[in-house]
Amino acid sequence: MPLPRAIGKLNKAGLNRVTRHVAPWAPGMGLIVHRGRRSGRRYETPVQVFPVEDGYVVALTYGPGADWTKNVLAAGGCELRTRGRTVQLTEPRLYQDATRQRIRPADRQMLRLLRVSDFLELKTVAATDAN
Repeated sequence: MPLPRAIGKLNKAGLNRVTRHVAPWAPGMGLIVHRGRRSGRRYETPVQVFPVEDGYVVALTYGPGADWTKNVLAAGGCELRTRGRTVQLTEPRLYQDATRQRIRPADRQMLRLLRVSDFLELKTVAATDAN
């Protein structure tokens, strides 16, 4: 069960405004840059992100129904700013994993306590593909 929507609305109104300045540099954090499905407006959403072999996994702390997740799925990808780098991501795929196997053990425990088992996997766009 993801975090309640009320917490998400509070974060969107306040905490995200602060977190988005820290997320691109903080370990385990990142900033998803995406466009609104209807408005075309540019958004920046702080997320928990985990590197995997061919891309990244994002913990969906508010579940797969969050607007930013729908935007990334509709667009077929997004930009991720993490650890001082900007990475283009593609091929978004939602999945559930109650064991959280692809996540580091310490983070796995935190996500278990928060009851997060929904994730978004994205593949890194190769430098030759981006041109």
